[in-house]
Amino acid sequence: MANARRFRFSLQSFSASSAKEWVDRAKRVEDLGYSALHLADHFLGPGEAIAGTNHPIQELAAVPAIAVAAAATRSLRVGCRVFCMDYRHPVVLAKEAATLDLLSDGRLELGIGAGWLQAEYEAAGIPFDTPGVRIDRLGETIEVVKGLMADGQFSHHGRFFNVTGFEGAPKPVQRPHPPIMIGGGGKRVLTLAGREADIVSLNFNNASGVLGPDGFKSGSADETAHKVGWVRDAAGSRFDAIELEIGAYMTMVTDAGAATAEAMGNAMGFTTDQMLAHPHALIGSVDSICEELERRRELYGISYISVPDNALEPFAPVVAKLAGS
Repeated sequence: MANARRFRFSLQSFSASSAKEWVDRAKRVEDLGYSALHLADHFLGPGEAIAGTNHPIQELAAVPAIAVAAAATRSLRVGCRVFCMDYRHPVVLAKEAATLDLLSDGRLELGIGAGWLQAEYEAAGIPFDTPGVRIDRLGETIEVVKGLMADGQFSHHGRFFNVTGFEGAPKPVQRPHPPIMIGGGGKRVLTLAGREADIVSLNFNNASGVLGPDGFKSGSADETAHKVGWVRDAAGSRFDAIELEIGAYMTMVTDAGAATAEAMGNAMGFTTDQMLAHPHALIGSVDSICEELERRRELYGISYISVPDNALEPFAPVVAKLAGS
């Protein structure tokens, strides 16, 4: 099994009520053997703008929280799953990312996405362009970030950005740049990811701009197979070097796996078996989850799994059994 197909696990976290809680969580994630701690990149607080999206509130801003988590740990990788490219000019994102990589001594994973939470854009007065325009802009963002992290003066004159007359500084520790994660659920963005990313994050197709049953259905077993195919077609000979990551948003470690999957499936419009096999869900005992993850790695090539905050401790025995294998 290639290194890109060895199991790794990350925790995705949104909130903490104090510095101590955040630092303690980062240390615990590391102590339990997780590879990385990720945030997301959202800024809406409580209110009507977020109420209809079904999205959790993210209390912590990504960049300072990443820096604190890195300072509190020794080997834990840190990052954002993923930075929204419309919330920062790529020149700013490149400098912040290179600085995070430098100050963490080369532990940053640089996730970048095209943005999707329409209500957040609207609440902040940021234009929400069509998916095609946003994905084109993401492609330019990746080009600018990579260019500024490379050696020498960089220039770029594109449809969205014009950069000229300077060299990016500082340079990241990881060369030529930190591993770039591109996430999404549609063909165009996953084609871009196949061409440009080191880590491809397979996600729902969130074209609706909200979280809901349609998004969950877009992450089914059959749909995930299609997504992996798009990545493979775009990646060509480099596919085996790409790490495939997925968020197991519904992770339930329980001895009542079938009953739990049945109840959740009824709510989502899936059968029990479909729910147990859903790539964005992990439901069952430690042993059954380990077996299912090995099956999915064989079937899809997915070896990097992100779980939510509430799974940190219950999922740790899975991490202990599979990490690095």
